[in-house]
Amino acid sequence: MVVRLRLQRFGRKNRPFYRIVVADARAPRDGRHIERIGTYDPWPGKDGIKEVRIKSDRVKYWMQCGAQPTSRVAWLLGKAQIL
Repeated sequence: MVVRLRLQRFGRKNRPFYRIVVADARAPRDGRHIERIGTYDPWPGKDGIKEVRIKSDRVKYWMQCGAQPTSRVAWLLGKAQIL
């Protein structure tokens, strides 16, 4: 079973909100997941900052277990200085 760290899309039309999840690679994008490890809001708040919340200990655990991040999640983890 290939496990991936990827984004699940939530929110409404033209106003997305994403959860960073651990999921089986065969599961649909917004389908079943194993664990929720963070969130990402691409719309900047009043202070102009895009919000990213990540449980770094759980990310490190899943990476040690062999989970592979998607390109966008790898970019977010790099920005958060976890990778």
